[in-house]
Amino acid sequence: MKKTLIISTMIIFSFACEEEIDVTLREAPPAFVVDAWIDNTMTMQTVLVTRTQAYFDSSTPPPVSGATVTVTDSNGDTINFDETEPGVYSWNPEGGSVAIETIGTTYDLRVEVEGETFIASSQLNRVPVIDSIKFTFKEEQNQFQPEGFYGEFLATDPVGPGDTYWIKAYKNGELQNNPFDLNVAFDAGFNEGGNIDGVVFIQPIQDAVTPLNEDLDEIVPFVPGDSLYVEIHSITNEAFDFLQQVIIQTQRDGGFDEIFAEPLENVSSNIINTNPDSETKVVGFFNVAAIEGRGRRLE
Repeated sequence: MKKTLIISTMIIFSFACEEEIDVTLREAPPAFVVDAWIDNTMTMQTVLVTRTQAYFDSSTPPPVSGATVTVTDSNGDTINFDETEPGVYSWNPEGGSVAIETIGTTYDLRVEVEGETFIASSQLNRVPVIDSIKFTFKEEQNQFQPEGFYGEFLATDPVGPGDTYWIKAYKNGELQNNPFDLNVAFDAGFNEGGNIDGVVFIQPIQDAVTPLNEDLDEIVPFVPGDSLYVEIHSITNEAFDFLQQVIIQTQRDGGFDEIFAEPLENVSSNIINTNPDSETKVVGFFNVAAIEGRGRRLE
């Protein structure tokens, strides 16, 4: 009798786990989204202006045309971004009279659209040189870490606390941009409280340039012929906090773990509406980065 009761309970529980629940969310007025991550490379720079959409809407965010987008540095030089396609505002620094190049310079973003004006500021911060890229053969550790070649980079954080970075990895020329590939550092460690300054980046940050597979359940080792290119982007402390919030909101395994996860919420923004009485909301982020990169192919 006891055995039958246990089996019956397990069957009921399994059916309960498979039940689909439709959640009706309250509609919120659309807000503007300004996605403005630009850098000091001589490549096309873009600012995206779109609108928010319903939580369960997985379509491409609706673009916003007709905006005036400028970036002005602390010397008074202004960069004009032209709309190259709906919602995409671009500037090509190649051959221009204005460049993003001097560390410590402050840049001011201004977006004028539909009678509203949005502004934000960012400073161009220093970034360390990547000393080397290397591949290390490792035996199988567990089902999530199979045998193979693992990539890593070596770089040293400059002396002086408060530097923050976004480390990006490209495997065979493709940016690894799954949520679990998001790799940020405060000085040479994970966060400000680590007090890890002026030394080589800690091993977990170095190792994070080896990607995960699409199912995010195991690391994908490199094989001969594969290439790895690593970029370190300098970001402001505000941008670091923003990306930390993005990590919390996107690195979610689902299932039972969601019971203990942080609640879903909007992340912070450094973009503001100049009219405090306006009911029009804006989200997104503006950061100007210095970039250092290095690559290597596994022979």
